[in-house]
Amino acid sequence: MGAAGSKLEKALGDQFPEGERFFGLENFGNTCYCNSVLQALYFCVPFREQLLEYYANNKKQADIEENLLTCLADLFSQISSQKKKTGVIAPKRFVQRVKKENELFRSYMHQDAHEFLIFLLNELVDILEKETNTANGSLEPPPPLENVANGRLHPQPNGTHRKPLITWVHKNFQGILTNETRCLRCETITAREETFFDLSLDIEQNSSITSCLKNFSSTETLNAEDKFFCDKCCSLQEAQKRMKIKRPPSILVIHLKRFKYIEQLGRNKKLSYRVVFPMELKLNTVDGPETEYSLFAVVVHVGSGTNHGHYVSLVKSHNHWLFFDDENVEMIDESSVQTFFGSAQEFTSNTDHGYILFYESIGARS
Repeated sequence: MGAAGSKLEKALGDQFPEGERFFGLENFGNTCYCNSVLQALYFCVPFREQLLEYYANNKKQADIEENLLTCLADLFSQISSQKKKTGVIAPKRFVQRVKKENELFRSYMHQDAHEFLIFLLNELVDILEKETNTANGSLEPPPPLENVANGRLHPQPNGTHRKPLITWVHKNFQGILTNETRCLRCETITAREETFFDLSLDIEQNSSITSCLKNFSSTETLNAEDKFFCDKCCSLQEAQKRMKIKRPPSILVIHLKRFKYIEQLGRNKKLSYRVVFPMELKLNTVDGPETEYSLFAVVVHVGSGTNHGHYVSLVKSHNHWLFFDDENVEMIDESSVQTFFGSAQEFTSNTDHGYILFYESIGARS
């Protein structure tokens, strides 16, 4: 890596961003799923800055218990405070903590980078909520979380939902969806709000993120066995359902559903479909104007199967695109990002496909 690091410094020369660090992460036997997500989060500048601020505020507390949040803050601090501009860091404590917290990640089998990202964000939120409750003197633990599509809510005994705490993780990643169902008999619309940290999109061959988002918000008819129970009609009725984005997040995370269960095969298959993701994206919301986003990171799945393969990440920092492959860091041209859209043909030698996309809303940092 020494040679690769100096090559990177030479390539950037006078353009090397002031105070920025580009460090590869050591792989501890199939931990590329973790490394690729960590790189994307490190270069999510608002998130990084808030995490480093958290670290600065808490490092003086000797009695603070080690958890996933303190390990992540410690790792980010370690990278950002390096004297050298490039090199390799071993995220050993963080990886050990992940394995301690979740048995899913204890084996040396191929793991899913998306599952890891969602687990990590939810875990950080839980820790911050507990800390806030403790600081406010609330001895009552928060109720267990109810999983809903693309998000989570706190249920109350009477069926209502208490307003959850809004942490800085929420402020970066959380958006709100409105799930609308219209009864086709009485025309009553039932609307339910759901929070999300990411949008999981179904994909089709030779499509784009824009068309995937359109499909995500398209109207679906509920009939036959899928009829909707209408409270006004007090019976099962045919209905139309659609999901709309009510409040867009500052950081939009898009997960492309590249792994699909194929009934005829009796197993999961990787979809190598070509899905074009733009550098700039406009997102439509229910009431407000379009939100504009800029792409800053892509987690890429390399491999043709679902149970094996490798993860790398592409990151944009100070208008430079970088390629992170565990310990190795290289500079790439923006045009190279297009090679990760996917394959236009079913059988191809190209197995490097964009899997998780990170967009920052333009104006999020101001």
